[in-house]
This record gives sequence, structure tokens and C-alpha cells, in this order.
Amino acid sequence: MNEQALLESARRGDEDAFARVVAPYRAELHAHCYRMLGSVHDAEDALQEALLRAWRGLARFEGRSSLRSWLYRIATNACLRAIERRPERVLPIDYGPPADPHDELAAPLVESVWIEPYASGEDAFAAPDARYEQHESIELAFVAALQHLPARQRAVLILRDVLGFSAREVAATLETSPASVDSAMQRARKSVQRHLPEQSQQATLRALGDERLSKLVATYVDAWERGDVETLVTMLAEDARIAMPPIPTWYRGRDAVAAFLAGRVLRGDRPRRLVPTRANGQLAFGQYGWDEPQGRLVAHAIDVLALDGEKVGEILAFLTPEAFAGFGLPPELPR
Repeated sequence: MNEQALLESARRGDEDAFARVVAPYRAELHAHCYRMLGSVHDAEDALQEALLRAWRGLARFEGRSSLRSWLYRIATNACLRAIERRPERVLPIDYGPPADPHDELAAPLVESVWIEPYASGEDAFAAPDARYEQHESIELAFVAALQHLPARQRAVLILRDVLGFSAREVAATLETSPASVDSAMQRARKSVQRHLPEQSQQATLRALGDERLSKLVATYVDAWERGDVETLVTMLAEDARIAMPPIPTWYRGRDAVAAFLAGRVLRGDRPRRLVPTRANGQLAFGQYGWDEPQGRLVAHAIDVLALDGEKVGEILAFLTPEAFAGFGLPPELPR
């Protein structure tokens, strides 16, 4: 059945037809909600709310816009409502100053305020005039920059510059004028650019090429699993950073990161493993640590790396073992 036939069946109360007609848009709508909210869990909640509203309001969909545009309108407004109800999402780098690696770690925050890693794939079609690539638009630096924007500016920039909707379509979504959309977009672009690095991770990965990237990954994994801090230090950029949400503590500078790794993370000869993956379109690893009582390697953190040329500029170690399933990674590994 084509989309129109499925829509007609759904309007007559066929839930299976509705599920089938929205299925092609689920992944890109989820990515849209993630960009808006910075959280995989909040994105899933917003998407479910949007699909429920779409199902209940299907009789009012007259086809004057595309189904995709209509679904984005509903999902965007679900996200705007969610933003009103919860604290802003940030990374530890935006939460407070860097710490001394010789001091104690701060306690994890009870309230979840952290941006979460996203198991990224090909998620959406964008119009030719979109300013950002799809993978580029879910990089952690970009998602973090979006969170600095007021909610409606955030929606405008994503809908216009990431997804390529017209000013008229965005104005209809936000119930405003195209002129107001253009004004908000200009302010949003200036703000986002202030928070972004000079080069995206997508551009960095392309410049490296497959061969050099494979060598970098192999060297990094080998050094980490052997606890070879000296080799890891040679791979760090001078101004490298490491952070560990939900712990707010983070460190800046090659020496500080090296002291932290040597003193807390890689000391001793306990088994450890890194499994390469991708998160937010970036190089990432599932980090497994040794559980002494159980005698096994268990999920510990999703490490997302930002490269600075051939050096590691940032390590964000998300201490969320429950996130491993979303990356297709097992909860434990054989030794």
C-alpha cells in the first residue's frame, strides 16, 4: 500500500496502517528530538508523545503539507513543551571550571542535566540548501551548542539549517511569521558558531582517511588495554580534555589528563577492554572494566572522542552502562 492508502486506512482507525505510514520517519524524528533535547531518553518520550498526538489528530490532517512536515510540526512542539518542564542539558565543560587531577572526584549529580551520547546512523533526508550535514548535526559539540539557544531559536535553526525546511514551513510549525523565523535564524547562527570548533569531526575524519584512522584506533586501543599511559599521552593534543558525566569533574591540558589517567583510571594490571563503535557521528568506544567479585569484564562507559587532527582533543566518558544496548554492545565480555 502507498502512503495515501495507508493514511486512509489509518483515518478509519487502523492502528497497524498508522504504524506503517509513520515508520519511515521514526528514525529522523527521533534524531530531531535528540538535537532539540540533548537526551536520548527525553527524545524517546517526546517522540512517543508526538506520535500519540498525530494518531489522535489524524482526522485533522488535510494533506495541505506533506506528512513529513506535519509530523515534524507535532514533534517540534512536543520538544518545546518538554524544554519548559526540565533543566537544560549540558556537558561538564559547560557546567564548571576544570579540576586538579590530584583532588577527589566530585559526586555524581542526582538530577540528570547531562547531554547523552547518541547511537548514530543515517537518520534523515535533508534538502539541498541545508547548511549542516546530517552526521555533523548530531556531533556532541553541535548538540551542546544548540542547548545554549532559547528553545524557539533552537527549533528554527534545526528546521532550517539541518533539515532544510523553508521559512514558510517553519513559520507554520511555530505559528509565527517568515520574517520572525529569518530574524531568529540569524541570531541562532551567530550564537552556535561561537560555540563550535573550527572544524567538524566529519571533516577531521575525512582528512585522516581510513588507513590513518585505523592506525590511530589500533594504537589507542592497544595502549589503553595495556595501561600504557606514556603512549596515550603522546596521542593527546596539548589542550586535551577529559570528562565523565554524570560526574561534574573534568580536566584540561595534556599533563592534567595524563595525571588523571595514571592515578585513577589505568593504574594496576586489571584487565580492561575497548570495543570501537560510533556515537554522535564520532569515533567512540565501549569501555569495559574488570569486576573483581564476579571475575568478568563489565560495561563501564561509552567513550566519545573528538580528534584534533591526528591527536585526541577530547574524551567524554559517559558512565552509563545502561546505554550499551543502544550501541549494540553486550553488558559484559569474556576475559
